[in-house]
Order: sequence, then C-alpha cells, then structure tokens
Amino acid sequence: MTTKPPRKSYPSDLSDARWALMEPTLTAWRTERQKTSLNLGGKVTDLREVLNAILYVNRTGIP
Repeated sequence: MTTKPPRKSYPSDLSDARWALMEPTLTAWRTERQKTSLNLGGKVTDLREVLNAILYVNRTGIP
C-alpha cells in the first residue's frame, strides 16, 4: 500500500490548536452519523482535510 506525500499547507489551514478544539465535535458527529447510516463500507475521509478545504474556499472566494 502506498501513501500520499504530505500536501502543501495553506494559510487558511487550521492550526493544531484550533483543530484540537474542533476534532472532538466532528468525531462525535461522525460516530452518531455512522450509527444511522447504511454503512456500505465507504472510504473514511479525513475530517481535518475536509474542514481545511472548506476554509480554503471561504478564504479565496472560489465558487
């Protein structure tokens, strides 16, 4: 199995301190959502990367 090289960080990325505040809430949300989903064995997505992507779009104004 190959792993992806680390991606370049952006100014809009969450700091480790801010991620430490957000991570418990997002992890709890994911856990609750998985209880009620069909659980079809989909790929687990890195929630920090999803949030970083949202913040990047918000900061840059990409439609």
